[in-house]
Amino acid sequence: MEECLSRRNFLGAAGAAAAAGAVPAAAAAQDAAKIKILGIASSLRKGKTTAAGVQACLDAAKAVAPDRIETELVELADLSIPAGPLVGIPLAAGQVDDFPKLAEKMADPKVAGIVVGSPVYMGTLSSLCKVFIERCLFFKKNNYGLSGKVVGAIAVGGARNGGQERVLQEIHAGLVTHEMVIVGEARPTSHFGGTLWNHWKDDISKDEDGLATVKNLGKQVAEVALRMAAK
Repeated sequence: MEECLSRRNFLGAAGAAAAAGAVPAAAAAQDAAKIKILGIASSLRKGKTTAAGVQACLDAAKAVAPDRIETELVELADLSIPAGPLVGIPLAAGQVDDFPKLAEKMADPKVAGIVVGSPVYMGTLSSLCKVFIERCLFFKKNNYGLSGKVVGAIAVGGARNGGQERVLQEIHAGLVTHEMVIVGEARPTSHFGGTLWNHWKDDISKDEDGLATVKNLGKQVAEVALRMAAK
């Protein structure tokens, strides 16, 4: 009887220990299944239409799988990203370079998707977006740190046809060489990316057609990123 009870106690203790070990293991597996989508707004004007457009895209991305996707918006207007370090020019006295911290955030394995947004300035990218893409050469020199990450683009213009598609293509061209997975919008719009019209004094909420493209882009980035992460 004592032997039987001892054996029963041992098995009970072993089962409890196994169950206790399974909890953190399950939690770790669940955490590993989560991904992050990073939004980068490159307008010189902080908190305006480009940031709002990128945030709308991130919100749509998160809605695809709220329990598995987290998002973060970064505004380049908050950062100092000089072009000089790209070609080995040292920083001037007192000059700050915030790109290394941003690069670390982008290269995080948890970041499976990136959305880059730019206003249309004189028919092309903003200066912040241009220098950001140029500084991303860092990743190619360091074992292609962005390889396999999904990327989508958003452009905000002062007219309905104000150069948005050209800007989207310039963002694509600058990042496709990193072995990133370039995506456009999801159905039913299925264009190059999100195209917004800043016609209502910095209020893009009235641009229903443009917001539809932005939300469909977020959906596509999220769905492709989840599939890539599953592999």
